[in-house]
Amino acid sequence: MQAVKWMHTVRLGVLAGLWLVSNGVSAQTAQTAGGAQIQGPGQVVVAGTVPDEATRVAVITRLRELYGAERVVDQLALGSVVAPPQWSQHVQKLLSPSLKQVSHGQLSVQGQTVDLKGEVGNEAVRQQLASEMAQSLNPTYTVRNGLRVAVQEQAVVDQALANRIVEFEPGSAVLRPAGLLILDEMAAAMARLPGRRFEVIGHTDAQGSHASNVSLSLARAQAVKTYLVSKGLRADSLSTSGLGPDQPVASNATEDGRARNRRIEFRVGG
Repeated sequence: MQAVKWMHTVRLGVLAGLWLVSNGVSAQTAQTAGGAQIQGPGQVVVAGTVPDEATRVAVITRLRELYGAERVVDQLALGSVVAPPQWSQHVQKLLSPSLKQVSHGQLSVQGQTVDLKGEVGNEAVRQQLASEMAQSLNPTYTVRNGLRVAVQEQAVVDQALANRIVEFEPGSAVLRPAGLLILDEMAAAMARLPGRRFEVIGHTDAQGSHASNVSLSLARAQAVKTYLVSKGLRADSLSTSGLGPDQPVASNATEDGRARNRRIEFRVGG
């Protein structure tokens, strides 16, 4: 297949087969190299040949649940291919939320052979993803783990942030001057990684309602994105999410802990 940055790919072909790609997408059938179109950033393309309409619908439905209907591009074809028993069910097990942890990813499923390639944030995730896949499948399936840890690129971002807190005005998404200075450094560091995508993740403490904290965390992440774009980063290279109080790094029982939890996280390949 063609090499495309920021993608996830799932391939099911020859026997029954498919390619899935997300975050800037390309896919191809096993029978025809280069058969699929390269798509824009953020799209998820699924291509390949499956044995029947029920399998096609099941795969597309699952992907839309994972990535959102507006992002999924269906390039699946029906053909006279041989599918192992319960192949459709096994493929759906592979299409799990864990795939979102992979960037530059390729998941190839041909018959009972599964090849997983791409980049993840750390060694634990690298091993966990392949293990989860193997455990979810029939023992007759082989999972080949070609994931690698993208340590250097994430380290560039982590070292720039240096465990500092991007500060906002209390209860708002208005950045404080100290926060802007940190973001100036972050913009310079991220510019050293051309072609990469970044996820800006907002976090809060546990004070107040869960819903309001999730909303505030997302608004803060979006404010950070807006500022980074003003500093020259491409808008389509930045995605945002708000997790509210759900992933604390310290106890919310103390002011110091709450301050540490009110943070912005930057993830390469998000």
